[in-house]
Amino acid sequence: MPEYYIGLMSGTSLDGVDGVLVDFSDAGLQVLARASQPFDTAFRAELLALNSPSHNELHRAAMAGSQIAAAYAQVVKNLFEQVGGHAAEICAIGAHGQTVRHQPHRTSNDAAGVGYTLQLNNPALLAELTGITVVADFRSRDIAAGGQGAPLVPAFHRHVFGQANTKVAVLNLGGIANLSVLPSDADEPVLGFDCGPGNALMDAWCLQQTGQTFDAGGAWAASGQCLPDLLALLRNEPYFNQAPPKSTGRDLFSLSWLQNKLQDFANARGQDIQATLTELTASACVDCVKSYAKDSKFLMVCGGGAFNHYLMQRLQAGLPDLRVSTSDQHGLPPLDVEAAAFAWLARQTMLRLPGNLPDATGASGPRVLGAIYPA
Repeated sequence: MPEYYIGLMSGTSLDGVDGVLVDFSDAGLQVLARASQPFDTAFRAELLALNSPSHNELHRAAMAGSQIAAAYAQVVKNLFEQVGGHAAEICAIGAHGQTVRHQPHRTSNDAAGVGYTLQLNNPALLAELTGITVVADFRSRDIAAGGQGAPLVPAFHRHVFGQANTKVAVLNLGGIANLSVLPSDADEPVLGFDCGPGNALMDAWCLQQTGQTFDAGGAWAASGQCLPDLLALLRNEPYFNQAPPKSTGRDLFSLSWLQNKLQDFANARGQDIQATLTELTASACVDCVKSYAKDSKFLMVCGGGAFNHYLMQRLQAGLPDLRVSTSDQHGLPPLDVEAAAFAWLARQTMLRLPGNLPDATGASGPRVLGAIYPA
């Protein structure tokens, strides 16, 4: 019997919504349809503004959550148009929401002893608009259990990319870069954590300097030269030296963070700074692979960064003994992976099965994630 789920993802890159319709029957995974809905310029600017404290923030966040739900509903409609499906056939939608705060760390003045994470969404509205059960708010339970709430994709990576007798490294290059290390022995723990910035800083700088939302293929970066002094300054950020489990986001790696670092580089060419930011992402990821997955046979790359040819070249140059390839060579296109992950996480929730990996997030144990909004 078919077992249909929809996964919806709007990531740190803020480029829009990706959705997939997945059939999990026969213990496998088949993507039946995929669709995307870009964010317009004004809404993207609003999401960026909500990533930092601002006036009337609560009202704006609520309105933005409803707008995201409407965008999600449009993607669901687009998926149905491709396959001729009906809402009644879908078990559930996994809707991650748009992360605007990620502060998972315990603080001394936090009476409850836990941090928090916040994803803008209106899952009740999404359930109303689609007539489908929605699973949302996946990260909070892991944080309540003492974890980072991220990354959550390593469990899915193990499910779809794990190989017997072969260690596999999976690198997701979204706004933030995260690495999953899948051991060759199924009894060994899966490791997963955020390496640092993925596309977020490159995209922010490219938009500010060229008006383009991203550096297509990395061509602009390839036209410049890495600035070693700037790279060393950027790499001096303490996050890079933290041991996993760890996670990060735009709360740290923002345009304002970059601008503070650029104060002594006012005369640098824009393309040289872009080349340096590309090297920052590549070198941080390379260091993580060398530290935690050096005996892997290959590095499988997914997310939007997989289409940045220059970034992929820099990864391969830093890892000459590994084969760096994109996830479509392993059965799942790069832009489908995260959306499919949240379809899988929704399925775990509906089956009352854990969705987190404590060795990856640092939680005190496996937990069933998410909140269910019935159709």
